[in-house]
Amino acid sequence: MPLDLSNTLVIGVSATALYDMEESDRIFRDTKTSDPDTAIEKYRDFMREHENEPLSPGTGWHLVKALLGLNQYQLGNSPLVEVVVMSRNSPDTGLRVLNTIRYDQLNITRSAFTAGESVPDYLDAFDVDLFLTTSVEDAQKVIDSKLCAAAILKEPPHDAPEIPEGQVRIAFDGDAVLFSEESELVYKTQGIAAFHAQEDEKQNIPMEEGPYASLLKKLSTLQERLPMRVEYSPVRIAIVTARNSPSEMRVIKTLRSWGVYVDEAFFLGGVEKTKVLKAFRPHIFFDDQDVHLDKAANLVPSGKVPYLSTSELSVKPKG
Repeated sequence: MPLDLSNTLVIGVSATALYDMEESDRIFRDTKTSDPDTAIEKYRDFMREHENEPLSPGTGWHLVKALLGLNQYQLGNSPLVEVVVMSRNSPDTGLRVLNTIRYDQLNITRSAFTAGESVPDYLDAFDVDLFLTTSVEDAQKVIDSKLCAAAILKEPPHDAPEIPEGQVRIAFDGDAVLFSEESELVYKTQGIAAFHAQEDEKQNIPMEEGPYASLLKKLSTLQERLPMRVEYSPVRIAIVTARNSPSEMRVIKTLRSWGVYVDEAFFLGGVEKTKVLKAFRPHIFFDDQDVHLDKAANLVPSGKVPYLSTSELSVKPKG
C-alpha cells in the first residue's frame, strides 16, 4: 500500500546542502578546467577513495536532524517528517553520502541519484514541500515551476548560536517569501509612503500567497499533529520582516485568514535583522534579499528564496 504523505512534511535536500562537499566539488571544477575529459573520472576516483570517511555537516544538516527528531511524536503509520536526499551524483559516487547518513544515524530512507540529470524533475515524484540546494540553477527551476518552496543555501555560519535541544526553529521574511511580491513592488516603484498607504487601506484584505505560503501551511498542519498545544509546540516559527506600523496589521490578519499560527513576529521598519535572528536562533532563515542574507548567514543558517524569472523584482537590484 502506498505511503500516504498528504499530512507529512517532506524535505528534499541536495547532498551539498546536507553535507560539506566543497573539496570533492573543487577537484571536479579544477579538473574540468584543466582536463575536462577526465573530470568525472577523477571525481569518481576521489569519492571512492574517501567513501568511508564521513562528510562534515552542511548548512542544512542541523535543520534536517531537528526535523527528523519530531518523528518521536508520530502516531500511526504516517510520519510527521520525511527527508529525501536528491543529488546529481551517480549512485556510485553517492555512496559516501549514504555512508555518512548512516554514520550520523539520520533516519533518511529515500534518495535520488541522477548522475548529472536535473534533480528538480523528480520533486513531484517524491511529494517534496521544500527543496534545499546550493545550486542556483536548480532552485530557480523549482521556483519557476511553482511546484514547491526552494532555497539556495548560503555557506554554514562559523559560530552559530546554540539552539535549544528538541526544538525546530524556522524564521521567514514576509514579502516575496510567505506573501506575494505585490506589496514589495509598490514599495520599489512608488516608495515607502505609497506602500504604507496601500497596506493600511488593505489591512482587511489578505495578501496573495508567496512561494513559501504552502510550506508555512504544511508546518501548521505538522504542529496540529503534535501531541501538545500549539503554544508549547517544539516547532517554533518566526516572521522577521522590514515592515512596521501601519503595514504590520495586514500581515497578522493574512496569517489569521490562512488559519496559521506563528509564535513570534518582528516588524523592524528597516532595522538590521541580524540581532533579532541571533536572539531567535533559527535552524534556518529564509529571505529574498542578499542585503539581509549576507549578514545573517554569518550568524545563522540562511537560504535565499529566488524570484520568478518573469518577476519584475528579478531584473531590478534589491536595496
